[in-house]
Amino acid sequence: MSKYIPTRPDVVSIGALLSFNSTIGMVAKVAIAAAVDDINSSPKVLNGTKLKISALDANQNGFLGIIKALRLMENDTMAIIGPEFSVSAHTISQVANELQVPLLSFSATDPTLSSLEFPYFVRTTQSDLFQMSAISDIVDYYEWRDVIAIYVEDDYGRNGVSVLVDKLAEKRCKILYKAPLSHNMSRFDIIHVLNKIALMESRVLILHAYADLGLRVFDVAKDLSMMSAGFVWIATDWLSTELDAASGLARRAIDGIQGVLTLRIYTPDSEIKRKLVSRWERLNDRKSASGPVGLNTYGLYAYDTVWLLARAIDELLTQGSGISFSTDSELTQLNGKSLCFNSVRIFNEGNLLLKSIFKVNLTGVTGKLKCNSDGCVANPAYEVINVIGTGPRKIGYWSNYSGLSVVPPESQYSKPNDSSSSSQQLYGVVWPGQTSVKPRRWAYPNDGKPLRIAIQNAFFKEILYQAEGNGTYYGFCIDVFTAALNLLPYRITYQILPSIHGQHYPTGTELLHMVQMGEYDAVVGDISITTDRMRMVDFTQPYTDSGLVVVAPIRKLNSSTWAFLRPFTPMMWCVTGLSFLMVGLVIWILEHRRNDDFRGPPRKQVITILLFSFSTLSSSQREKTVTNLSRFVLIVWLFVVLILNSTYTASLSSILTVEQLSSNIKGIESLLASNDRIGYQRGSFSENYLVNELNILPERLVPLDSPEEYEKALINGPEKRGVAALVDERVYMELFLSTRCEFGIVGQDFMKISWAFAFQKDSPY
Repeated sequence: MSKYIPTRPDVVSIGALLSFNSTIGMVAKVAIAAAVDDINSSPKVLNGTKLKISALDANQNGFLGIIKALRLMENDTMAIIGPEFSVSAHTISQVANELQVPLLSFSATDPTLSSLEFPYFVRTTQSDLFQMSAISDIVDYYEWRDVIAIYVEDDYGRNGVSVLVDKLAEKRCKILYKAPLSHNMSRFDIIHVLNKIALMESRVLILHAYADLGLRVFDVAKDLSMMSAGFVWIATDWLSTELDAASGLARRAIDGIQGVLTLRIYTPDSEIKRKLVSRWERLNDRKSASGPVGLNTYGLYAYDTVWLLARAIDELLTQGSGISFSTDSELTQLNGKSLCFNSVRIFNEGNLLLKSIFKVNLTGVTGKLKCNSDGCVANPAYEVINVIGTGPRKIGYWSNYSGLSVVPPESQYSKPNDSSSSSQQLYGVVWPGQTSVKPRRWAYPNDGKPLRIAIQNAFFKEILYQAEGNGTYYGFCIDVFTAALNLLPYRITYQILPSIHGQHYPTGTELLHMVQMGEYDAVVGDISITTDRMRMVDFTQPYTDSGLVVVAPIRKLNSSTWAFLRPFTPMMWCVTGLSFLMVGLVIWILEHRRNDDFRGPPRKQVITILLFSFSTLSSSQREKTVTNLSRFVLIVWLFVVLILNSTYTASLSSILTVEQLSSNIKGIESLLASNDRIGYQRGSFSENYLVNELNILPERLVPLDSPEEYEKALINGPEKRGVAALVDERVYMELFLSTRCEFGIVGQDFMKISWAFAFQKDSPY
């Protein structure tokens, strides 16, 4: 059986599901009533049709909300504004789907409330998806990496934090610990939760709850000294909503939230917004029976939601569509002595009204509203608020378009999108403890749990070794580690755990894998930084530089009687002698016709040609040149003689004063071109580099375990199952060669590396 209402009725009924005792509910009740009055007082909105609003109190109860929604359905309600809370929206949306009644919520921000699951649910405010994006951008802006999430344990809290996890992961951040709270949790239980959080490393706390629970958490945190310097508190928009509406917030509550960051949904300034704000006090006095409340953002969205619904109803009626309701045959079967669903009706034109809602393009007090499957807010944005003194202080904005900025979002939309980290900006913040210094994101945990340190077994005692008897470690690496700890402004306790497994000392890579798996917190030693290792752990800043070098046997070139011939090669000696003869011959050709010194018997002239050039070595030639061309040749020759003399003198001095070393291997290129065996330090990364990067066959590589094995393998050489050369880090090789002069580094370093200490991924240390 259906009920038909004429095409353009005098009155249409809409409902509202609110919680009259909540801050948002009290503000929304006044705002919705004001919107209905404004619409009914203007004949141009619905063209003579009046809105009749029935507001019922759902009292933050999902089951009661269903009952109240069914009561509204008994009165031929075309649409319902609300519910106020996300938990209720999940359950009431099931009723709305069944009865085809659009549900327009101005405050249900749970991001999982999707039109795919609930086609008749329309969100007219911003989803927490954007709020969590803003929080993750704030965390990334201040270069924090670990946070703790404190949230109410229901759909609103869980789903919001779930989105926060994803958004933080995009910034390479994470939630270190999740602390769920129940809505009716006692003060003692809250103390227990916060005490546990105080023992953890992270000092960045994100509070996602309802106003009454959130304020109780801050009150306990203040008593536990968790609102002091060093802590960071970020509250979701519940706090700004409470501050805007509750003008009479207790002094203790204000003192307990000093330095907190929070968000407020951004609504641009406009004339219609200013008009509503200016008359809010009068509306509030007239409509609110529980005392005056301030106008907050959700009140603005509630006001706009009524206007949005009115425009959609007018669109539906203008199309000539009738309004009819019919009973649900499935519901009538449930009739019994205790349950009566006969009066609950399906809105037959609910789907048409839903389409009309999506067609409305409205500019209201909150800005532009154009609904689609994702919501009605065209450009999601928030104000970033810092609570200082008696109220909030705006330190910037966040928009889904450009991220964090100190200018209003609407001025960004006309510019190219730039959300890079360098363009993000916020004004200065006064943090908890009344300090303007950005808090460190973590502190050493108060539970006294020491760091579990593994020590890598070093190849040389000078690098790191353990003294027999007392088990104390000494060496370069441990000295650097303890010196760094002494420079820290806080105390760190640590425990060095044995890294030997049975008779096996793990390699550096194996130890880093143990850190990755959580067996150790860190590794101290001569750990080389490589790309593969950086995927497993986080490294500190490097504390020394090194590189791979080749070490091979060398032989001495001792001085002898004929050492004066070694500065020049035989070919160089021949070329030099021929040059002397050629210069003498050229000078004789140019001079003998005009110069008597170059005339005479043939024997004399031959002697002159042979001796003239050699005598220029000491400038003792007796013959004088008379032609200009001869003089030019002589000048050039004297310059050549100067170069030859200087080069010979320098080379001979070097030969006679410096020990000359020689090796058949000239560097890594020689090894690549040969098939000789190559030694390396067992367990080091050099094996992987030689095989994978230089394509050396694994069977050519010989693992060695000590400096003594290094020495023996080099002395034996490839002929006696030794090695032709060693490949290892320069630091090790310089220590090795300090007492072994028969070996030396040949060629240049062919890979630059650094040493650092290794910690677990994302460790604050």
